Amino acid sequence: MAGGMEYGQECFCGDVVDVETKKATPRPESECKSVCPGDPRYYCGGGSRLTWYSWSLSDPLYKWNYASGNDAGNYKFFVPGVVVPLMTNVGVNGKITFVEKAGTGPANSTGSFELDPSLAGNFSAAWRTMKGLKTDVFCSAGLTLPDKGGRQITVGGWSGTSTFGVRLYWPDGSPGNKSVNDWQENASQIRLQKARWYPTAMMMSNGSILVVGGEVGSNGDAQPNLELLPAVGPVLDMEWLQRTDPYNLYPFLHVLPSGGIFVGYYNEARILDPVTFETQRTLPQMPGNVNNPAAGRTYPLEGAAMMLPQKAPYTEPVTLLICGGSTYGAALVSDNCVSIQPDNPASNWTIERMPSQRVMPCIAALPDGTYLIANGAEKGVAGFGLANTPNLNAVLYDPSKPVNQRMTIMANTTIARLYHSEAILMQDGRVLISGSDPQDGKNPQEYRVEVFEPPYYLSGLPKPSFTIQNKDWAYGQSVTVTVTSGNTGNMRASLMGAVSSTHGNSMGQRTIFPAISCAGNTCTVTAPPDNKICPPGWFQLFLLDGPTPSMSVWVRIGGDPAQLGNWPQSTSFKLPGV
Repeated sequence: MAGGMEYGQECFCGDVVDVETKKATPRPESECKSVCPGDPRYYCGGGSRLTWYSWSLSDPLYKWNYASGNDAGNYKFFVPGVVVPLMTNVGVNGKITFVEKAGTGPANSTGSFELDPSLAGNFSAAWRTMKGLKTDVFCSAGLTLPDKGGRQITVGGWSGTSTFGVRLYWPDGSPGNKSVNDWQENASQIRLQKARWYPTAMMMSNGSILVVGGEVGSNGDAQPNLELLPAVGPVLDMEWLQRTDPYNLYPFLHVLPSGGIFVGYYNEARILDPVTFETQRTLPQMPGNVNNPAAGRTYPLEGAAMMLPQKAPYTEPVTLLICGGSTYGAALVSDNCVSIQPDNPASNWTIERMPSQRVMPCIAALPDGTYLIANGAEKGVAGFGLANTPNLNAVLYDPSKPVNQRMTIMANTTIARLYHSEAILMQDGRVLISGSDPQDGKNPQEYRVEVFEPPYYLSGLPKPSFTIQNKDWAYGQSVTVTVTSGNTGNMRASLMGAVSSTHGNSMGQRTIFPAISCAGNTCTVTAPPDNKICPPGWFQLFLLDGPTPSMSVWVRIGGDPAQLGNWPQSTSFKLPGV
C-alpha cells in the first residue's frame, strides 16, 4: 500500500504499483517544501511534488467481513405506512410513535400516528391516528421521560410558536389492545425559554432535561445556548456553539460515567460540568476525511453517534462512536467512523474505515452489543434535495472485535432512505426502518415501513423467555427474573435505553450489560450502580441465551428524581406522577 501528500493538504492513497505504472520520477526531498498542517515539524509534498509513503504488512490496515445467508441479516417489508415520519419512538406500551413535519402528508393529517407492531398484518388495526399536536415538530428533539408513565416529549420546531414547542404524550394501552391518549400541548402555559430548530435533548443524571443549541427558526440565526426543563435558571450562552454555527446542529449529547456531559458538534467535542456547564476539558479535534480533515459530523454534515456498551463492573472507560458525515462546500462524504474514550485524559480519536461513504446514516444499538449502520447517501449533505446516490447496504459494527476488523457488510435494501429516515430497536430485537423525505425529484417520499432482521433473529435458535415482577428498579438493587425457557448457564442481560430517532441522533441511547447470576430457572440481575453509569429512565430489558435475545420488557431505573411526573402544573396536561 502507498500514500502521498501534495501541496501540504492533498492526500492520495493507492498501491506501490501505481507509482511504478505512472513512471513517477524520484526527486530530491528538498523540493518538498509545503508544511504539514497537522504537524508543522514535517513537510507534506510541494508544488507538483508528492511526499509518498509505502508500507508492507502481512495483514491490511483494515479488514471487512462479508456475511452471506442468514448471517447477513435481512430487510423485510413490515407494514404499509400512513406517514413519512420525522421522528420515531418505541413506547413503554409496546407501540411505536411516528411524528411528521407539517405539510409532509395530506392536508388533513394530524401530524402523528401510533403503530402496534403486534397487528402489523392488519393494516387498519395496526395504525392509530393521534391528535393533540398544535405546532410543527419539524426538526425538533425528543426523549422518553423517567416519570411513572414513560411519557414522550418533543421540544422545538420549525418556525414561530413551534420553535418554543413542548409536547407530551403519555403512552397507554398495550400490544393488541387499544390506546386512547393523545399529544398534549399548550404554548401559552409551557414553552422553551428560547426558540429552537434542530436542537438536541438529553436526560441529565439528576433527572432534568437538557436542551442544547439549534437555530432561531427555519434557516435562521444561531441559538448558541442551552437551557433546562423544567426551567431552572437562565439560558447559558456557549461560545463554541456560536463559533461553529451552522455545522453544529443536532449535537451529540451523552452523560459520562465520570458525571461530565459529552458534547460532539461539527468536528469538535468537549466535556461539560453537569452543574455549571463550563467546559471541563476540550477533546482533540475529530479526524475528518483524507481529502478534508475538517469534515463535520453533525447536521447538516450529518453523521450518527452511539455510546458503546457499558459492562459490569463498569471499570472500563466508556467509548463513544461517531460514523459518517460530510464536508461543507465540496460535500465530500466520509467513509469512516471515529471513536474516543472521553473519560480517559490520554485518549485520542481512533479512525476506522467503513465499507462505503455515508452521510445521514442511522445507527441502531442491538441487544447483543452490536450496532446496525443503515440508511443515508454516498454523496452530498443532509437536507432537502442535497444528497444523492442512496446507500442501500447495511453494516454491522461489533465493538468486541479488534479495531479495523469490526465491520461486517450485511444485506441490502431496495428502498432509498435519505433525509428524515429513522432506525429504531423493536422489542423483538428487530430494527424498524422508516421514513425518507428527500424532495430531490428522484426518490419518493417513503411511506413503506421495513424491518431489518439481524442474524440472531434468523438463526433458528429458540428465544429465551422470562417473567419479572419488579419493573421499577433502584440503583444497585438486585432484581429477580424467572426464566421460562432458555439455558440459564449461558444467560446474559442487556438494558437498552429508550430512544427517540431523528436525523442520525438517537436521543436517550445507552447499552448496559448488568451483572447477572442464575440458579436453576431463577436469575438475579443487579441494577447499574448510579445515575452516571445509567441516567434515570426507561430501558428495554433483554435476556440473551448465547447470541439470541428474548422479547424485551420495559423497566424503569433510578426513578424520577426531578419529579417530571408532576410537571407541568397545568390543566392542559395529564400527570402520571413520579
